[in-house]
Amino acid sequence: MTAFPAPEDGAFVLIVHDVEDYGRWKQVFDDAAAIRREAGEIEYRLLASESNERRVVHFSRWTSLPAARAFFESPELVEIRRIAGVRAPEFLYLNAIEAGVL
Repeated sequence: MTAFPAPEDGAFVLIVHDVEDYGRWKQVFDDAAAIRREAGEIEYRLLASESNERRVVHFSRWTSLPAARAFFESPELVEIRRIAGVRAPEFLYLNAIEAGVL
């Protein structure tokens, strides 16, 4: 497993969203890989809530927070989320302050 980068490489976005159907959402997510990469997404992790498998967390590293914000707030992404069956996503735009491995 590759560790996330040191803080100097750290513009991150954490998105928590409830999806109607994970399979449909995942297909749309995968289909958008090229536009995510072009917009500045470097790497990502997907996680699911232990108690609710339709609550999906997308944690990703970006080239910059302005690039991430522009992408996620674009009309194109609003429509993609609608098609994917996403309800009420919560976005956190984060700057890394420390990283470590224990």
